[in-house]
Order: sequence, then C-alpha cells, then structure tokens
Amino acid sequence: MSEKLSSALEREHREIDRAIEAFVANTADPVPLQCAIDALRRHIYLEEAFLFPPLREGGLSMPIFVMVREHGDLWDAMDGLEELLAQGASGDGTAKACRSLLEQLDQHNSKEEPVIYPQADHNLSDEATTQLQSFIESGRMPDGWVCERAAGAPSRTSLFGH
Repeated sequence: MSEKLSSALEREHREIDRAIEAFVANTADPVPLQCAIDALRRHIYLEEAFLFPPLREGGLSMPIFVMVREHGDLWDAMDGLEELLAQGASGDGTAKACRSLLEQLDQHNSKEEPVIYPQADHNLSDEATTQLQSFIESGRMPDGWVCERAAGAPSRTSLFGH
C-alpha cells in the first residue's frame, strides 16, 4: 500500500458519506444505505481494534476516549436506521435519520481526521502499520462484534486481540 494510512482512512470516510448521500437522494433503494452502514461498522472496528490501542498507549488517551464515545453514538444511530429499514420504512423519516447520521459523522470526522489520523502516519510501529494496512485492504469485521461504547455492548475496559 503506497497510500498513507491517514489518506486511506479519510477515503473510507468519504466513501461512507457518499453512500449515505446516495440513499438520501433515492430512498427507494436501501442498498446504498445498508452498504454504508456495513462499511461504517467495519471502519469503527478497524479503528478500535487496530488503530486506537497503540495510539492510546502512546499517550492519546483523552482524544481516543472521545472518539470511542462518539463511535457508540454512531453505532446506536446505525442500529436505529437498520430498524427503520427492517420495518420497510423509507422516505422522509429515513432520509431525516440519514441526514442526522451525516451530521454526526461530520462532527466526528472533523476531530478524528486532523487529530488522530496524522498519528497513524507517524507514531505507529511497523508491525501496527502493517496490520492496519492489511486490514484496510481486505479485512473483515468479526461477526457479532459491537463497538466498545454502543448501547447494550458488553462491558469491557479495552480491546485485546484482533
């Protein structure tokens, strides 16, 4: 991977945003929204499993705490969107929930991209960089994984393993 980690992570943000925006433009087709939700869940997993632990150990505890807390809010919003989709909801209500999620993502990403992602380029070990690059390229989130701070997530103080 010749792309910097920060660039690859930011690219994922843009792809997720575009997929949600595609649904808002055509609420009759839920496929872009479900793809965006799946991609966002995977993205949160890669951050919490691969990126955040070494950065937390490197002294970024408070910014990581904020990001993880916001991940929980995003996760809960995605759960709500999936409930709407499962009920067959479409139109204004679902589009409004999507716009709310996009606002949450904008707020989250505006902190994460300038504060956390540059650290990925400069402060990860070679091993951590390789693991993260490999996951970005082809990794899959484990079935049933839930982010650390989602409502109803198992109580845990940190993530061990990948």
